[in-house]
Amino acid sequence: MPVINVTKTILPSLEEYTKKIAPLWETGWLTNRGAMALELEETLRVKLNVSTLLYVNNGMIALQIAIKALDLKGEIITTPYSYVATTGAILWENCKPIFVDIEENTFCINAELIEAAITPETSAILATHVYGFPCDIEKIETIAKKHNLKVIYDGAHAFMSSYKGKSLLSFGDISICSFHATKLFHTIEGGAIICNDTQLAEKVKLYHQFGHFYDDYRTIGINGKVSEFHAAMGLCVLPKIDEIISSRKTVFSRYMELLNTSKLRFPVYSQMDDYNYAYFPVIFDTEETAINVQKQLSLNDINSRRYFFPSLNKLTYLAYQPCPVSEDIASRVLCLPFYPDLEEHEVKRIASIVNNAI
Repeated sequence: MPVINVTKTILPSLEEYTKKIAPLWETGWLTNRGAMALELEETLRVKLNVSTLLYVNNGMIALQIAIKALDLKGEIITTPYSYVATTGAILWENCKPIFVDIEENTFCINAELIEAAITPETSAILATHVYGFPCDIEKIETIAKKHNLKVIYDGAHAFMSSYKGKSLLSFGDISICSFHATKLFHTIEGGAIICNDTQLAEKVKLYHQFGHFYDDYRTIGINGKVSEFHAAMGLCVLPKIDEIISSRKTVFSRYMELLNTSKLRFPVYSQMDDYNYAYFPVIFDTEETAINVQKQLSLNDINSRRYFFPSLNKLTYLAYQPCPVSEDIASRVLCLPFYPDLEEHEVKRIASIVNNAI
């Protein structure tokens, strides 16, 4: 019996991808914002209905460029419940992460606690739309305006999620997304930076290509460019995205029907238009139960992931800042296998193992 992984990369047929990349052997233009990268960039902008979108080589580079482009210094208020890249980007840009605990039900940063964490050194709020669900956008925006702070949203999981008729990636001074192979839409490696300000968008674009346009060297920069091979993958996958999300919704519903939900806890979200079904996180009653479930699944060649663990405020290379809610949720969470072609009999087997273990 084959191993069931926690995620499974969506791939086009080899014939479709080969046909897409064949022109590269004629043009010889393999990177440096080639035709396919530009086509994908514009197609994504239209699909998401955002004013600007820059296609870059990964989500963490997107965060680093965002911090640099907004000229952030000192302290950045952020969430302890996210992938380590969120904190890593802050540290890499020589800023200090100030952790604010998360909400009990949404697992996003608790906006009610943000204002108390602001000091004269605070320059921004960097919040994550956890599992593709929205932060308290209105509250965060009000606080940011009151204290003259910038807002960055880590929307690594938020592709195709919408809130109040708009893409979840359209909020904040800058939002970023990840197109890693584990995401529901991917370009093998990749990401995007979305800005509403055209001048800021030009600055971001300059930074991602070494700080120059041809022979016009203007500032420092980094290499955030993407190859045509990556863009070609995105152009093959993007037309399938609505079908991918629909299939994920079906798998989600099967899990909810089969699992003993009375003994489990899930994120609770009420105010959003469309959800992308990015992950299937389950919160168990204790850490011991979560670890035991993961062990029982592993014994049956089923991979799951403690995502997100550890709570980032407990990273050993940082001074500890207590965030009890995040620490509690992080200790008890497990993401179950979740992808479009996870077959019904496989979902039943996973659910049975989980139910027996609890």
